[in-house]
Amino acid sequence: MPQIEQLAETYTSQIFWLLVIFGLVFLIVGRGMVPKVMETVATRDQQIAQDLAAAQAAREAADEQEAAWRSRENANRAEAQALIAKAKAEAAAETEAGLSAAQRRIDARLAEAEQRISEARNSAAAEIESVALEATQDIVRRLAGVEVDPAAAQSAVREVMAHG
Repeated sequence: MPQIEQLAETYTSQIFWLLVIFGLVFLIVGRGMVPKVMETVATRDQQIAQDLAAAQAAREAADEQEAAWRSRENANRAEAQALIAKAKAEAAAETEAGLSAAQRRIDARLAEAEQRISEARNSAAAEIESVALEATQDIVRRLAGVEVDPAAAQSAVREVMAHG
């Protein structure tokens, strides 16, 4: 058969052209396209890592602000309890001097102490509301990238504080 006989004559040239074509494909794909794709993937991975790091930093900052707020709240509570304890101690000391005079002084001091406690409580509540408002706006701005209307944020904070 003549087709099979000529196979030996063209075999080496076919192998040569096969190697040339594979070499060209390797150069075009392996050296040209693959590095660009790998660079794009690496850039994307790096951006995702940076975004995750920024989100973690924002979460840590929010946690720090919450811890500071709780610390101030506990200090205000301890101060209020100290004021109450002081008023009670003063009241007990005054009762020994004279019952009627002491009773009037105790009532006056107790009213003052309640006034101070009420003012301290109102001041602490206003400060808590202010801190919560700032923290809420900051957290929403950092996490969602949205500027919250101060009036809307304040009404939301008041609503939450009224329920909680």
